[in-house]
Amino acid sequence: MDNLAALVTSPEAWAALVTLVVMEVVLGVDNLVFVSILSNKLPPETRGRARRIGIGLAMILRLVLLSTLAFIVGLTKPVFALPFTAPAGADGHPVIDLAFSWRDLILLAGGLFLVWKATTEIHHSVDPTPSDDLLDKRAPVRLGFTAAIVQILALDIVFSIDSILTAVGMTEHLPIMMAAVVIAVGLMMVASGPLARFIQNNPTVVMLALGFLLMIGATLIADAFGVHVPKGYIYAAMAFSGLVEGLNIAARKNADKKTGH
Repeated sequence: MDNLAALVTSPEAWAALVTLVVMEVVLGVDNLVFVSILSNKLPPETRGRARRIGIGLAMILRLVLLSTLAFIVGLTKPVFALPFTAPAGADGHPVIDLAFSWRDLILLAGGLFLVWKATTEIHHSVDPTPSDDLLDKRAPVRLGFTAAIVQILALDIVFSIDSILTAVGMTEHLPIMMAAVVIAVGLMMVASGPLARFIQNNPTVVMLALGFLLMIGATLIADAFGVHVPKGYIYAAMAFSGLVEGLNIAARKNADKKTGH
């Protein structure tokens, strides 16, 4: 209790909490976009429940993982390496690191899943016309409630481990990490509904969001091979693309008003 009281009265602890909340929210954008797109594949009456369950499971999962920090940190230790000599970069380190840890394998699996999922959804968005070939593979994709929750939980694991390992480097106080997770997930819960409705009501935003997921998946795969892409570049690109799309939406609305539609 004394340690907790010291944290409450410490300006450094509050600064760490705010920083971690911002970091968790930023890292959670990827997960939130995925949850929004996936929940929109469900019937309207179950979408809100799927989002709440998926994001709630993300919070529980992160809190459980935080309680096993020693195990999570141990996931960064290499478990095997491929027999290949990678070329060295300007700093003398290999351009591609072929010594894989459990964290790398989890990121690789998550990245491949995101690339597959985004590519599949883009294909159905670009070519949604039903056909009689091969049991109508191009028909619109629909998910069952359980399948949606399972896919959300699978990506929760990937994003949770990545965010926790980042948080460990920013503070050593477990209560601060847990408080940051609860606050950030609460903000995500509030934002999930409006974001999902916005994506649903603007078809071009769906394609943009799928492009984000494709880029994030490719980044996770690169990270698994030791090629670290600064997250700031990714989110700056997402913000710029979102701004351009926002201008396009505003232009279309103004054009519709002029034509009386």
